[in-house]
Amino acid sequence: MATARTTTRRLPATGGGVITRSVLPGGLRVLTEAMPGVRSASVGVWVPVGSRDETPALAGSSHFLEHLLFKGTTTRSALDIASAMDAVGGEFNAFTEKEHTCYYATVLDRDLPLAIEIVSDVVLNATITSQNVDVERSVVLEEIAMRDDDPADLVHDEFATALFGDTPLGRPILGTEESIRGLSRSQINGYYKRRYVPSSMVVSVAGNVVHADVVTAVRRAFAGRADEPAPAARRSPAARPSAPQRAVAVLTEDTEQANLVLGMHGLDRHDPRRFAVGVLSAALGGGMSSRLFQRIREERGLAYSVYSYASSYTDAGQFGVYAGCTPGKADEVLGLMNTELDLAARGDLSVAEIERGKGQMRGGIVLGLEESSSRMTRIGKSELTYGDVMGVDELLERVDAVTPEQVTEVAAELLSRPRCLTVVGPFGAHDFDGAI
Repeated sequence: MATARTTTRRLPATGGGVITRSVLPGGLRVLTEAMPGVRSASVGVWVPVGSRDETPALAGSSHFLEHLLFKGTTTRSALDIASAMDAVGGEFNAFTEKEHTCYYATVLDRDLPLAIEIVSDVVLNATITSQNVDVERSVVLEEIAMRDDDPADLVHDEFATALFGDTPLGRPILGTEESIRGLSRSQINGYYKRRYVPSSMVVSVAGNVVHADVVTAVRRAFAGRADEPAPAARRSPAARPSAPQRAVAVLTEDTEQANLVLGMHGLDRHDPRRFAVGVLSAALGGGMSSRLFQRIREERGLAYSVYSYASSYTDAGQFGVYAGCTPGKADEVLGLMNTELDLAARGDLSVAEIERGKGQMRGGIVLGLEESSSRMTRIGKSELTYGDVMGVDELLERVDAVTPEQVTEVAAELLSRPRCLTVVGPFGAHDFDGAI
């Protein structure tokens, strides 16, 4: 049997833990982070498949597939899977994003081999029967209906569509009611067979673990398939439009609150300025001292929830600010959002505000790593998206290295780009003519 290639990096900022990486001969990557002081362990199988990999005819397939994989494998029924995890008090779940899907479990450290076996079985050996497709179709449609009933969630999907248009990045992860109703068992199963290629996957484990034991368990669970290289489907590059596909999009809903997202095209995840953008976002809307929170909520009491965010993909990105307010205050809130973006673009953020933004980022990095599941997620997602895992010390150094001048420069470029406004509430499109 061919041996795995293993590299080890010692990262003292993670509490003395060690991150170890092995690459099995077929290409499957296995990463662990040792946390000797805990009694839990988390495993995630990361698949580089998400909604941006779908054609219009397959819209929603990645998320639909996530549901179906829990319905049974060649050796376990759905009840067998649930019972095995419940018997050890484990948590088993999954999530789908634009560019990846993750199946994960958290258990007591002694039950990690079982968790690796079950998660791997679900990912590799799903049966996807016609009966299960019909059952889960109804569940996914209910999930879409639930999303539609939550305007604070819906407005973000509408914003992506307005910004990127009818493209894979612009379509909702859940798909649409029409696309889900139209998907057949053969379409979904074919998508599964083509896209779920072991050689392109990442297995990440964090907790009270021994790397060699994890690799042994993964090789057993993948039953030789990890050693069989297979070509992964190539992802089409995103278009790089200079402006949003729609400047203003209003979804008329009889809601008690207006939900607004104002933003623009952002940076991709490989742009070295992404740390400066993170600081900028934190300073604008990342905490109670941020510009948006102070101007809109604290000083005027116009909204309960207001924040900014940046989302990055392989070759594209978005930057936005969100606020929820009563419909009668929407114009004033939008005016303040535009004003603060304009001021930041002109370099109005102070050194003190930028330093607080850096503190927000540092705290978010460190405080988010208290549990094995969060560390599993960090190393798995980093390996899948960057092909490497940056140590916590290095991440903090990158944040510390951001200068006020860098934040000012990236704000001037980013926030001066053509803006896109999405609104969900009791309005007509004419209500926001000339709003941006």
